Amino acid sequence: MADVDNEPSYIDYETFLDPSFSPASFANSLVLATNNPSDTPVDLSTPLSRVLFDIQEIDTHLHTLTTKNAIPLLTHTKEQTEAGELIVKDVKAQVASLTDGYQRLEKEVIERYEAANEVRQTVERLWETVRIGRGVSRCLLLCRQLEAQMSEISSGGGRQKENHNAMPSAAHTIHSIRQLLDAEDLLSINLLASLQTTLITPSDTALRARAQQTIREFSMSSLAPGATASTYAQSEDTKARTVSACLTLQTLSPQLLLTALQAYLRNQLTSSLASLARALASLNTLDRTLLEISARCQNIVALEALLAGISPPIPPSSSTTTTVSTLPVTTTLLASLLSALDTASLPSYFWRSLAEGLAPRVQELVSGGGAPARTLRAQRERVREGVRACVLRGSQGVQGLGNARGEWEREAAVMVGSVVGVLGR
Repeated sequence: MADVDNEPSYIDYETFLDPSFSPASFANSLVLATNNPSDTPVDLSTPLSRVLFDIQEIDTHLHTLTTKNAIPLLTHTKEQTEAGELIVKDVKAQVASLTDGYQRLEKEVIERYEAANEVRQTVERLWETVRIGRGVSRCLLLCRQLEAQMSEISSGGGRQKENHNAMPSAAHTIHSIRQLLDAEDLLSINLLASLQTTLITPSDTALRARAQQTIREFSMSSLAPGATASTYAQSEDTKARTVSACLTLQTLSPQLLLTALQAYLRNQLTSSLASLARALASLNTLDRTLLEISARCQNIVALEALLAGISPPIPPSSSTTTTVSTLPVTTTLLASLLSALDTASLPSYFWRSLAEGLAPRVQELVSGGGAPARTLRAQRERVREGVRACVLRGSQGVQGLGNARGEWEREAAVMVGSVVGVLGR
């Protein structure tokens, strides 16, 4: 490589400028070039002098280059500095413009947004206050209405007996109150929390108890020994009370109504099964017992006819168009009960369930032997006719609430088979 004056130089600049140049390899090559590898003492003075001479030569060349080209270097440096100052000046102007724009934006937009946001938050709080106030007001009106309805139920509107007609309305009011409390989250209001404890919950409990008692005591048959035929007014009052009780429980909780009706049927079955098992062990009470069971079934027939004429009430303000449209027009409280029991008829369910529970009792009685078993076998025909008559008599309607099917021979055969069929084995 030539120097700046194009004079030859013994220094190999290409080697030093090569990107792959390695100082350690270069030093090793110098040592090997000036020493015999087999010599134990290594002479480093010669390669060191060579390196120092090269460095001095390069330094001389650099000094010569910078001295001869000082003016162009300084001129170039000056130009670069002036260009940098111009760029910095222009950048400062742009930064100042951006700063002014941001300050204007902050004043015209951000500050206005913050003020508008405060107004929005204030309006939202005011709206929330108005919403809660309306909810509290509506809830207080409903509580006052409930209080009046419960007073009417208890006093009967000045008459001797309670006014059952107000029960469904009171249940409707309780449903509306609870829906409002849940939707608006108003129980955080101390007044409403107090009303929940002192009025709403006690009223709900009282309505449930009255309605459940009415269903539990439902009876329209006059077949039971000692029972007297009810007048038309008494029958209508019993039906009206039962309808009110059913509507009340259905409004408060559909499951509550199903539970009450199932409990009524279960009680009738349990009582009938226990009394009939005792009567078969002592036939002198059989006729009276069969009459009582017929009366219970007549009550079930009457209850079925009554439920068939009651449509489920639509829950207040919670029913959407979709919910209403999914309910068949012919849906009744009876349909819900029959679906829950998986049966087509309440009397049929009663007789078949009674027969299912009775067969093991008769088998146990026959297996025990003794006078009761011998008497039962001896009077088999009497028992057959008595049980058959019991089923047919009990499946008839009561005071216009009869069952239109009219064919109960199959249920009668099932009941007879549960007793006489065991005796024949």
